Amino acid sequence: MTEPAYVKRLAEYFEKNLRKGYPSASLKWALVSQGYSKTLVEQALEIATREIASKAPVLKEKPFITHEVVDEKDHAVEVKKPWWKRIFGL
Repeated sequence: MTEPAYVKRLAEYFEKNLRKGYPSASLKWALVSQGYSKTLVEQALEIATREIASKAPVLKEKPFITHEVVDEKDHAVEVKKPWWKRIFGL
């Protein structure tokens, strides 16, 4: 099934702005407030998300996420003990 040209243009609009980091809800709201129908906007968003997902790289291994607390001088920050451990000397 081929989409009409205006649906493709809306899907391209979604793709471009989703890649820029705009949330899909605000993009949908903007289009609906400009007079586009909700079903047309939902259809274009679905096409755009499928297109973005097809271009996304496939992860071959699970990423390992680390977290280290540092201050603005790039030195490790000492984590403060809870008050009850400080009182009892633990």
